[in-house]
Amino acid sequence: MTPLELLGLICVLAVVRGAMSFRPVAANGGAASGSIANIPAESSPVEKAPAGEGAALSVVIKEYLDAFIVAGLVALFLISFVVRTFFIPSGSMEPTLQIHDVLLVNEFEYRLSKPHDGDIVVFTPPIPTTNDFIKRLMGSPGDKLRVHDGIVYRNGVPLAEPYIAQKPNYEMEIKGYQVFVDGEPMDPSQGNIPPRSAWTAPDTIPPNCYFMMGDNRNDSEDSHLWGFAQLHGTFATGPEAGKNAGFTGHAFLLFWPPNRIGLLH
Repeated sequence: MTPLELLGLICVLAVVRGAMSFRPVAANGGAASGSIANIPAESSPVEKAPAGEGAALSVVIKEYLDAFIVAGLVALFLISFVVRTFFIPSGSMEPTLQIHDVLLVNEFEYRLSKPHDGDIVVFTPPIPTTNDFIKRLMGSPGDKLRVHDGIVYRNGVPLAEPYIAQKPNYEMEIKGYQVFVDGEPMDPSQGNIPPRSAWTAPDTIPPNCYFMMGDNRNDSEDSHLWGFAQLHGTFATGPEAGKNAGFTGHAFLLFWPPNRIGLLH
């Protein structure tokens, strides 16, 4: 359920709760004033339920509605600012994340601290899509990054990656204010590559930029195809140039299906 859908449900419950707070007002006066004359109890064929039972039921319903509204408001706050659930629709993060897995994502963490290398991140990609992407953060601002012979090197150090499905079958290197894949520079019209003025060095990741890779390296639409993700601001180049960038949050817990529950690393 999205925050907007949850807000709509809370509003419906609030309207029902408000309607139950109004009491019907009986008209005063006799038949001459236009009111309906009272029918003697003995002539009425319908037996009335005890007034006490109806009042008690109304109180119980109001209490449940109050509880649901409060719980809904708390949930709305949590999913808007603290933690949300996300569903995995593709195999780009296999074997770490499987299709149909459900995760908890901390939306608050990156408001207080910077992302770390190795984090599994939900973010806005620099390509047209209706959904956020989820990838592993492999390179941060100031890092030197290279993929050679199936091994990822960060700042010259080869990374041990037991979580990947297979070694990448492409070459990649950040150099000359560009991202080179299999010896060819990335086309700025197809990916987010900041202008030279935004770089602090020709061979390190620019400020506010991050290199994201799927654990299923050879079946993942990630930074080796569309350039850098950004923590904030707007994309510099590519099909989404000028549009808002950002990190939604840090995926930290896999909680569905039950046999795969565990912290994400």
